[in-house]
Parts: sequence; C-alpha cells; structure tokens
Amino acid sequence: MFTGIVEEVGRVRAVSGSRVVFEAHKVLQGTAVGDSLDVNGVCLTVTALGQDSFMVELMPETRRRTNLGNLRPGEEVNLERAVPLGGRLGGHLVQGHVDAMGRLLSAVPEEGAMVMEFSVPEALMSYVVAQGFIAVDGVSLTVVRLGLTSFSISLVTYTLEHTNLRRRRPGDGVNVEVDVLAKYVERLRSNQGINMEWLAQKGFLEVGHAA
Repeated sequence: MFTGIVEEVGRVRAVSGSRVVFEAHKVLQGTAVGDSLDVNGVCLTVTALGQDSFMVELMPETRRRTNLGNLRPGEEVNLERAVPLGGRLGGHLVQGHVDAMGRLLSAVPEEGAMVMEFSVPEALMSYVVAQGFIAVDGVSLTVVRLGLTSFSISLVTYTLEHTNLRRRRPGDGVNVEVDVLAKYVERLRSNQGINMEWLAQKGFLEVGHAA
C-alpha cells in the first residue's frame, strides 16, 4: 500500500523486453529484492538491486493497462516505497493497481498553480467526485472540477517540481487509480440495490404522508 506522496523522481536506465532498470537513490534505502515499489502509480516487485538502480519485470497486462509499456531510456518516473504499518499517511491509500489509462487534455497556469485536465473512460467517472482523492501517475491529488469524461486537478509548485507531471504535455498518457473506497461503496450499492426507497425503508429518509 502507498500514499501517493512521491519520494523521488527516478529515470529509466534500460529496457530489455519485459525487464526495466530504473536509476534511483532515496527509494533504495531499506529496499530488498522482493519488495514492492510504486512506479508511476504501478505496484511493482523489485527483482534485482544495484548500487543506484533496481530492476523490475513487467507482465503483459501491466504493459497493456499502463504507460509503463511505452517507457524509454532517460524518461522520468515517480517513485515511492510502500508505507510501513503505522507510518504517516500523507496522501491517501493508493494500491498501485491502475484502473485505466487517461490522457492529459490541457495544462493551464492559474495564479501560481497549474490546472491540469485529464480524460478517462466514461465508466470510471462514477468513482470520481469533486474534492475527492485520485492518483495520477502515482501522485495523490484532489479533484477540483468534473466533466462528463474528464476531471481537473490543481498542482502547487512543489508538486510540479518534485514529480514527473511537470514533463507531461497534452496527449500524454497517464496512469489513473481512483479511490478504492469509492469502488467498494459502488459495489455495495449495486449489490444491495440501494435507492431512495431502500433508504426510506432503512430509516435514512423521512417519508412524508399526504394529508
């Protein structure tokens, strides 16, 4: 489990088939082979370690579902170690299980911030709410505006300077993970047929009586 607070921006050192080597420093501290690291919002298992690098192997499903299948040497990636039990939760609970690929539609400066709008599949929008959490390339962000098939976030200067989002341009693909709590709530609602009648029956709503 991760928090969406990027610890370090690393770089792709080499790509060979399913194997990718990343240059890193901070996230290697305390990391062992077999541990999980979050790379651009994707939970990956470390298969080998170097003095200033680590290697992972990408499954075909990971390459299809995320932007990691398009990585090239020199490209920047957001890195985060798994949060320890009892550690500080600076962002929100991020599983590292990407729900869909989104695309950056626009990036507009706004009074010292950068407002970015991302498109996502329409089916994913039921899990996205204004002022709610969302992870983009592994970065914990707050949704500020909603469209029919898009959402906008506002990035402060610090986030831009310390993540790879500063390199994103309109048309770039990004990894999107919605808040896992929203998915559980939607699952519960659909399974139990929760609607206005159900809420009234369970005492959540007061039902008026005609005079």
